[in-house]
Amino acid sequence: MNTMNTTNWRSEIDSATRRLRERAGNFLRETPLWKLPAAAFGIAVPGVEVWLKLEHMQVSGSFKARGMMNRLLANDVPESGVVVASGGNAGIATAAAAKALGVRCQVFLPGVSPEAKRARLRALGAEVVVVGELYPDALAACLTRQKESGALLTHAYDQPEVVAGAGTLGHEIETQGDLPDSVLVSVGGGGLIGGLAGWFEKRARVVALEPEKAPTLFRAREAGEPVDVDVGGIAADSLGARRIGAIAWEITQQQVQDALLLSDESIRAAQQWMWKEMKLAVEPAAALPLAALQTGAYVPREGEKVCLIVCGANVDPATVA
Repeated sequence: MNTMNTTNWRSEIDSATRRLRERAGNFLRETPLWKLPAAAFGIAVPGVEVWLKLEHMQVSGSFKARGMMNRLLANDVPESGVVVASGGNAGIATAAAAKALGVRCQVFLPGVSPEAKRARLRALGAEVVVVGELYPDALAACLTRQKESGALLTHAYDQPEVVAGAGTLGHEIETQGDLPDSVLVSVGGGGLIGGLAGWFEKRARVVALEPEKAPTLFRAREAGEPVDVDVGGIAADSLGARRIGAIAWEITQQQVQDALLLSDESIRAAQQWMWKEMKLAVEPAAALPLAALQTGAYVPREGEKVCLIVCGANVDPATVA
């Protein structure tokens, strides 16, 4: 796949933005963008402004709603419906989009997926199939079913429509708040960072953040190509892809300079801080940007406008206190 040589991502994201506005009805929300002084987060660098993009308030509880709906709207969905493999969020988003469009949906989940996400899927009318322990197991089963049924395959992160849909988040941020200096974003398979980097290009510094126990992009950068990695830890249900997506890999090679790793302990602390101090109940994946600031893994420059992508909230609230 050689997408960088053939795809104008800003144009694709513009098209996805129009498609979603015109055809998604009330399915998607324009999520809030909070602008707060750095002192609210204990950051002493003068003049820093921290933007929180509250995408966890999106329909389906995560940014995935954008890419999944864009994928469905850009293709004809057969009578056999749509199939997807997911740690949870992409499945929930696909199920919600399928329900809105009145089509069938089957979601393949790994054993690591939490019961809260499974229950949400069933409530949306999706057929839930739990396979193996980690995302690659669910993906293999999903691909087999797609070949058998002819259903439309929605990939959690590695399809052009999915990446462009995720990129509409960047378009929205710029519309709401002008251009940030930096954007801190969690990475799993790479759909979100691919879309954001494709939109911002080098007009803003896009920083990739991964748990130490799920370093798909970090290890690919070390190896010079995507490689399989062992994944686990606190955010494995949503950042549990074993290999960075081909599209995200090509985009990030051109547009992303920084890839940072964070410990499970720092991610958990940031997640708890967001609940205790801001009453935001978010999943671990959504806490990585704040963890990067709190630990000093990312130190903003004086006067910097730094945007933290709060990407998902599909979590049992009892676990964040």
